[in-house]
Amino acid sequence: MTPPRAQPPAFDVEPLGESALLLRFGERIDAASNARVHAAAGALRAAALSGLVDIVPAYASLALHYLPAAWSAGGGTPWRRFADAVRDALATAADAPMAAATRTIDVPVCYGGEQGPDLDALATTLGLDPAGVAARHAGGDYRVAMLGFAPGFPYLLGLDAALHAPRHARPRTRVPRGSVAIGGAQTGIYPSELPGGWQLIGRTPLVLFDPLREPACLLAPGDVVRFHAITPAAFEAIEREAAR
Repeated sequence: MTPPRAQPPAFDVEPLGESALLLRFGERIDAASNARVHAAAGALRAAALSGLVDIVPAYASLALHYLPAAWSAGGGTPWRRFADAVRDALATAADAPMAAATRTIDVPVCYGGEQGPDLDALATTLGLDPAGVAARHAGGDYRVAMLGFAPGFPYLLGLDAALHAPRHARPRTRVPRGSVAIGGAQTGIYPSELPGGWQLIGRTPLVLFDPLREPACLLAPGDVVRFHAITPAAFEAIEREAAR
């Protein structure tokens, strides 16, 4: 079967300081807008534009950090010349087959108990039992929409609508590293001990962020994440192995 062709993404462009552009693909947190962001990011990586030094995807926008000196020759301002090159690159990419799916990362989670202190109360609020919440959470495929809030924190799209839940009115001052949580229509994983107000339903022993590792972040924007439940004993075993 011939791969489907990409569609030219509709976006607005604006300068972001003196050495970055911001491409806006919408204003909503939804899978369609985020898919356009990641399609554009992939196309621009492949285009390897002169002076492009970093590509930072968010939910509905894409920041492009570049070297203005690389676009200083000719008429007009560097950001407008760079913006024109970006538009041309994305228009050209629309004539190519869409990229294959990105990485799939399996994440073990110990749900409930000491590792998921909000699971029982959340289940009652949602009209489910704790095992049902864990099963629904582990039953989905999630896309890393973006990394933010803290280094390595993945905002994950794809949460079952039955699990949507508000954040706590009073955030915790300390959330343990690896905590798997629900905040609104999103789920995420705390990469380090941080303050936070999301509902804590479990914890993974995986290390999401290590500045001495290459790459430092376990997950990247565009990755697919799949959770699976593990026992407290398995959690401790994996955690010991990761600490070696």
